[in-house]
Amino acid sequence: MNSNENIAVFAGGCFWCIEPIFDQINGVNKVISGYTGGHVENPSYELVCSGNSGHTEAVKIWFNKNEISYNQLLLLFFSIHDPTTLNKQGPDIGTQYRSGIFYNSDEQKLEATNLIKILNEQDIWDNPIITEVTEYSNFFEAEEYHQKFYFKNPESQYCKLMIEPKLSKIKAKFPQFINII
Repeated sequence: MNSNENIAVFAGGCFWCIEPIFDQINGVNKVISGYTGGHVENPSYELVCSGNSGHTEAVKIWFNKNEISYNQLLLLFFSIHDPTTLNKQGPDIGTQYRSGIFYNSDEQKLEATNLIKILNEQDIWDNPIITEVTEYSNFFEAEEYHQKFYFKNPESQYCKLMIEPKLSKIKAKFPQFINII
């Protein structure tokens, strides 16, 4: 990792739904789907889905902070999921789909908590944001078939119903950040 590169880790429901968004953002160098926030080493998808690992589906993002800021990534993150629902995003239900920001510095923690405060004050949603802001401790890469799922399976019904609307929303709301959408 070079001096301009930083890492962000976000959980906002199924990782299939958030990976393709960040994969297409200017300044993002790499995105992988995986599991974080739990107590089991090297969990499998099945174990995470059981709710017994404590992990949530998440993405790990390597970004160039000279091209896109952490705060801008946070704005994108809050725009692509409902941060007010506990353990649920669309049809996906369980602790493995909780909303979370896993910070790796005091600066990231401060930026995340400040933005949550501002967004709550703006009453954008009917309910307050319940996104957990937790110190990053581990990240386990998901199985290969989960990586780049949308790009490998654009015709799947899940992708059409759950991911394409998010891509369209980001393209319309944040065209300045888009790389290849």
